[in-house]
Amino acid sequence: MFINRRLRELNLKIVYHGPATSGKTTNLVVVHKHTNPGRRGEMVSLKTREDRTIFFDYIYLELGKVNNLTPKIHLYTVPGQVYYAATRKLVLRGADGIVFVADSQPSRIQHNVASWSDMESYIQELGLGNIPVVVQFNKRDLSEAVPVEVLRRAMNLEADRPVFEAVAIEGVGVFDALKAIISQVIAHINRQIKSPAR
Repeated sequence: MFINRRLRELNLKIVYHGPATSGKTTNLVVVHKHTNPGRRGEMVSLKTREDRTIFFDYIYLELGKVNNLTPKIHLYTVPGQVYYAATRKLVLRGADGIVFVADSQPSRIQHNVASWSDMESYIQELGLGNIPVVVQFNKRDLSEAVPVEVLRRAMNLEADRPVFEAVAIEGVGVFDALKAIISQVIAHINRQIKSPAR
């Protein structure tokens, strides 16, 4: 979180994390496409020739006022490929919230588990503590999609962890997860602001 008091802006960073090809970039493409152009910036993507993210995707959104400040929500994705671990950690630095995008295909369960474990270790290493995290189970339209409860158990998710079913390529569940993480981040910041200094 960064507050620009001169411009009365509240800058928040939300990162989409998850394994390769789970749908992180697709989420940002959908958000960009369906958001008022006057309320968002251009989408920036750094990709390989195979159209895979190598560093990050990025857009920003502006929302209405919060405590007389204009929130600017900066959305990033991390590259999912295993060999970009250092880049994922770098992109996560300074994050205020995370949307973890999991792939619902049976063949991708272990990739989800490994990526979730990596994310948890990065959170500890970066001192992000109790950063808000929501989970999006993507590709729910596929006939072989694994039941949500099986995915929850495989990833060892807490019972109260917010999860959203999605078909990101069709825009289903994309804004539900985004609204949830923004709400959690703003509530988390409000608690920090109101808690007395120690």
